[in-house]
Amino acid sequence: MQDLAITRVETFRVAPRWLFLKLTTAEGIVGWGEPVVEGRAATVEACIREIEEHLIGHSAHRIDDFWQMIYRGGFYRGGPVLMSALAGIDQALWDIKGKALGVPVYQLLGGAVRDKMRIYGWIGGDTPDELAAAARKRVDNGFTAVKMTICDQMTWIDSPRKVAEVGDKMAAMREAVGDEILIGVDLHGRVHKGQAKAIARVLEPYHPFFLEELVLTENNDALKSLRDFTSIPMATGERMYTRWDFKRILEQDAVDIIQPDLSHAGGITEVKKIAAMAEAYDVALAPHCPLGPISFAAALQVDFNCINALIQESSLGIHYNVGADLTDYLTDPDGFQLRDGHVPLPTATGLGIEIDEDKVRRAAETGHNWKNPIWRNPDGSVTEW
Repeated sequence: MQDLAITRVETFRVAPRWLFLKLTTAEGIVGWGEPVVEGRAATVEACIREIEEHLIGHSAHRIDDFWQMIYRGGFYRGGPVLMSALAGIDQALWDIKGKALGVPVYQLLGGAVRDKMRIYGWIGGDTPDELAAAARKRVDNGFTAVKMTICDQMTWIDSPRKVAEVGDKMAAMREAVGDEILIGVDLHGRVHKGQAKAIARVLEPYHPFFLEELVLTENNDALKSLRDFTSIPMATGERMYTRWDFKRILEQDAVDIIQPDLSHAGGITEVKKIAAMAEAYDVALAPHCPLGPISFAAALQVDFNCINALIQESSLGIHYNVGADLTDYLTDPDGFQLRDGHVPLPTATGLGIEIDEDKVRRAAETGHNWKNPIWRNPDGSVTEW
């Protein structure tokens, strides 16, 4: 068996806001990963450089050993930067191992449990009419599920008009696409717990697919009472990074759908374990993924192996993707074979995609310095974006 010792570590900051990682083995096998925190790409890149001395010479066959060494080998552990750096490395190690053994990653996880994976399309708009038109367009393109952020700046307790606007937007979308289409609602942590019940109440008549981050992750202790208050499924997890972060909300029966991100929550190794924990609590998996093609490919490998995988986010056409879109760095723009809102079971080895390295290197010459906006309320106080 090939040793698969890592000999080279390269990073590429590319538009719109992504960081790609390339690992090369002594045998010349290459693996790709996507370690990034949106708005903190340079910070994660620096973390990769700190980890690099442990990575050079390590065998890509010993993926879990490397994960445990980096996670447990440091006195301080967890958090978005370390776990995102580890996630991208983990993705690349699985990519190498799958290629070396001639199989897709999901085969190494135990094989596929489904033949195709449903995805949802992001929609955007500031008014009910704009959102309704965007939802219709996604449906016309074959999607059976959509998601949007439905509110902007919110004070700690906001006006009845702000709450009513949320309901107006949801009503317009439901009328536009009918009851067969799933509409996920992302609150983005913008709503404080004092107003969360009012938001849930105004949305409930239109049967959202889920409420995502109805409150900030820091306020997960409020999730149980909110879930008990509404019939709408509760979803969270994009700002949670390890199985230990998810343990409490699962034990509390506070969530219906978990959304770990394959580029933030420790990669394939950790998200597979988080998914298995959730299955034991009858909780669905819907990986967060507003990022690039490598993160999306890694998420799909987990989705096809996990029975509780419900739906997969993709960044195709998302408003963040200025300068490049989901498939622009693939050698085959149809590499994911997106059809009718689904991705078929991939058959290529490793993560199942081929990166256009020349295009990546050219894009990295320009790089990016993407930062999320800083929002303020009318009184000048900072609020959640």
